[in-house]
Amino acid sequence: MVFPGRLALIQRVLPSYRAPFFDALAAACAGGLTLFAGQPLPQESIATTRQLQIAKYQPAHNLHFLNPQSPFYFCYQRGLDLAALNPDALIVEANFRYLSSPAAIQWMKKRGKPVIGWGLGAPLERGMLSGLRKRFLAQFDAMIAYSARGAEQYAACGISVDKIFVAPNAVAPAPAFPMPEREQNPTRQPVALFVGRLQARKRIPALLKACSLLPRQIQPRLIIVGDGPELETLKNLALELYPAAEFPGAKHGAELAPYFLAADLFVLPGTGGLAVQEAMTYALPVIVAKGDGTQDDLVRPPGGGRESNGWQIPPDDDTALAAALAEALGNLPRLRAMGKESYRIVSEEINLGKMVGVFLTALEKAASAA
Repeated sequence: MVFPGRLALIQRVLPSYRAPFFDALAAACAGGLTLFAGQPLPQESIATTRQLQIAKYQPAHNLHFLNPQSPFYFCYQRGLDLAALNPDALIVEANFRYLSSPAAIQWMKKRGKPVIGWGLGAPLERGMLSGLRKRFLAQFDAMIAYSARGAEQYAACGISVDKIFVAPNAVAPAPAFPMPEREQNPTRQPVALFVGRLQARKRIPALLKACSLLPRQIQPRLIIVGDGPELETLKNLALELYPAAEFPGAKHGAELAPYFLAADLFVLPGTGGLAVQEAMTYALPVIVAKGDGTQDDLVRPPGGGRESNGWQIPPDDDTALAAALAEALGNLPRLRAMGKESYRIVSEEINLGKMVGVFLTALEKAASAA
């Protein structure tokens, strides 16, 4: 499927991990794709890029009002010239707090061109903010949600279900290699792996403590890959709580492969999670903390009526983390079966190619309705 025209896409910022998706979407647009995005506030610690291989980048000047963590945060983006771009369709983040979006939407509407919203969902807002959100969302010809939970929230805001599409949040292509085979030796020490930036919200101290509480026969070799402001603190804490923990430092790209291949289980006890899909391409079962809903589609716990590939635990629940680790590491054959399901999910269901396909379907639907 190919979108036959020119596509414009407005983002508040361009995170580095999104660049492969925008390039893949641009490759499927006959008239090309122009991405309009600005810069975050320094305290947000978002790794951004301006380097796109296929899509065109147009810089915005972001004016931030209050902190993004504030319920009253707003952003206005200066510099967008839709007349110069003259797109055949427009995709914007479905966030009413971005004050320049309504003018862009109206510019497209006056010319009979489709506008698509894209977002995590619409958690409950009260009072005046609820009304603002509903009026904003009602303008779109189609809505793309990151997850099934997000789609349900958009429907609850009054958006017709036939206008809602689910494009599970993907940051990696389908695996380009066969599923790795792992040994079935139940007597060897299991290996648990974390990959990510070492900061407080990742909850590595909870992981160290949980491993220390496991029965000795299933205590894992714990490998914590990454760098960040908490590195030295975590090393010192590990000496007290769990000396078996290893800190090889930051690794990227092909450097990560040996760690994924050596592991039996991937663990993400805190927020974030860009490495989860990469871990799944190496046939690893996963333990993740529940978050914005994107994990619901990716990580499928036992007893959910479908094949399981891991565990979702409540955030900030050390007891649940320890219980999930004990359940996982106590049954190696089941871990291997879960790893196969992880590989199948990212091969067949959730990857960049599938995500692009949903966007193209939504574009076709919106263009026919505009």
